[in-house]
Amino acid sequence: MHQSPPRDPGTTLLALYQRLFDHFGPQNWWPADSPFETAVGAILTQNTAWTNVEKAIANLRRADALSCEALLKTPRKQLEEMIRPAGFFRQKSERLHLFCRHLRDHHDGNLERLLAAPTAVARLELLELKGVGPETADSILLYGGNHASFVVDAYTRRLLQRLDLLPGRGTYDEIRTFFMRNLPVDAALFNEYHALIVILCKDYCRKRNPRCQSCPLIGLCRYPESAHPLTEGKKRR
Repeated sequence: MHQSPPRDPGTTLLALYQRLFDHFGPQNWWPADSPFETAVGAILTQNTAWTNVEKAIANLRRADALSCEALLKTPRKQLEEMIRPAGFFRQKSERLHLFCRHLRDHHDGNLERLLAAPTAVARLELLELKGVGPETADSILLYGGNHASFVVDAYTRRLLQRLDLLPGRGTYDEIRTFFMRNLPVDAALFNEYHALIVILCKDYCRKRNPRCQSCPLIGLCRYPESAHPLTEGKKRR
């Protein structure tokens, strides 16, 4: 028998987190060797799977091009070929060059100087760059700079919608604010929580054919009942 989640959002979110952590364990995100590599990965992962990004990152690493200076010295056509596995390679090569030019012109090519600013200041600066949206900016801040800035993606939105916790119209900023207002402001917690949501939605809370009956959130989530009321009703008879 399913139990309704606690009404208090903070209690609910922490209960969900604990259930996910107990089931999956620590995820050790982000898979990168430096803040700059994290930023490159955050830009490359737009509209593609992480497995494709890994191939592009490997190409950049083999070419010793995972630094601001090295990327700026890499001709555009050559860069496009290296990041081709990540898709939208022309667009992303432009975004990488623009990002690196900004670092060179304003921070002596050092991303860590940008990330040394207060979270709100660094976030605003990132969002002003072409091709850096809220999810990319927050990924760079959280995983590259250890800022307590919650990352929202399609998985986060799907999970909250199925849990009947989606705030307002479900915009990026509304969801981000929902987490940040109702959880302790802790970069390590935000880091782990987002990673756990991703693995949950990849393995269980899938867009199609979700594995509800074996989901670690069973008992906290009523989505199986709301999605299949007739089936559930027959089971209770």
